[in-house]
Amino acid sequence: MRILPGAMLGVLGGGQLGRMFVQAAQQMGYRVTVLDPAMDSPAGQVADDFVCADYADHAALMKLGNQCAAITTEFENIPAGSLQKLAESCIVRPDTYSVAIAQNRVLEKQFLADNGFSVAPFAIIAHQQDLVSPDIAQLLPGILKISQFGYDGKGQVPVVSVDELTIAYDQLDHAVCVLEKFMPLKRELSVVVARGGNGELQIFPVSENQHINGILDISIVPARVAPQLAKQAQDLTCRLVEKMDYQGVLCVEFFVLQDDTLLINEIAPRPHNSGHYSINACITSQFEQQVRALCGLPLGATTQHSAAVMVNLLGDLWRNGKPDWQRVLQHSSAKLHLYGKTAARPGRKMGHYTVLSNDIDNALREANHIKKQLEHH
Repeated sequence: MRILPGAMLGVLGGGQLGRMFVQAAQQMGYRVTVLDPAMDSPAGQVADDFVCADYADHAALMKLGNQCAAITTEFENIPAGSLQKLAESCIVRPDTYSVAIAQNRVLEKQFLADNGFSVAPFAIIAHQQDLVSPDIAQLLPGILKISQFGYDGKGQVPVVSVDELTIAYDQLDHAVCVLEKFMPLKRELSVVVARGGNGELQIFPVSENQHINGILDISIVPARVAPQLAKQAQDLTCRLVEKMDYQGVLCVEFFVLQDDTLLINEIAPRPHNSGHYSINACITSQFEQQVRALCGLPLGATTQHSAAVMVNLLGDLWRNGKPDWQRVLQHSSAKLHLYGKTAARPGRKMGHYTVLSNDIDNALREANHIKKQLEHH
């Protein structure tokens, strides 16, 4: 079934990913209702209708389900029960199964390993006694990651010894965790893909990502890797969404080891920070693609028409007051995107800018030049 412009769509989650979905949908002629617990949510500010309520609020979910033709999510930590409830009255994409896998590191790692996808060696830490398992030493040094509700480096503790592991487990309140072996990386990549209800696939170019303190700092697209490695990452991403029978937009984050082996790090069942470049650099953005997949429309072309470097703008930049945006806007090939967040906190994503060029090295040079200017205001 195709849902055409004029219809009301719904989105669970009011952050910047929701905001950019709303803007893409409205541009195509749809109306959008946003449900989020925060009164001043970025997506709620631009939505046609805003329901301020908890994601498990039965009455709010009923309202959303009754007035929307189809509903999507903007982040994976939505209660699975809420998605199941909504699916009784309207189309929900992505489905509960896909979201449940991606919101739980244990299920995610087991799904990937069971289906033949390469991941870093790992162990599940569910009880205190798991810390003294004989296999644990082989995974050190490693990273202890909380199984749910961790993002942007939160809920992750690097550990070198069994003693450090015990302390880290205490720090994380004995929650179920995954211990991953630390792998020496050459670089990190990600691939965004869209899959329609009929199995149609459209894959975006590969992004090369640089992180600071676990938070994405810069995405360079196309990634500076050999064409065969980029194709391998895209092929693995396509295989994964088909294995999940996924409908919607999804991102796969990859580790590239020193010998160019690819390991899957994480799955995000939604548009992704590293795909923001697509708004300005591709024929179809990841957010328009999310609208198309949700509404059963043919997917758009993902051809990249300009090399692009995207830089995140974190709350740290506001430490001396509002940044001088002229330092971005004076560059004719730089595109500024601010998310409408009122409180700037260190590490909080407040916006991004994307520099376009016909050459990736020029784009990176200009993006870094702007970054330095902003940091020294």
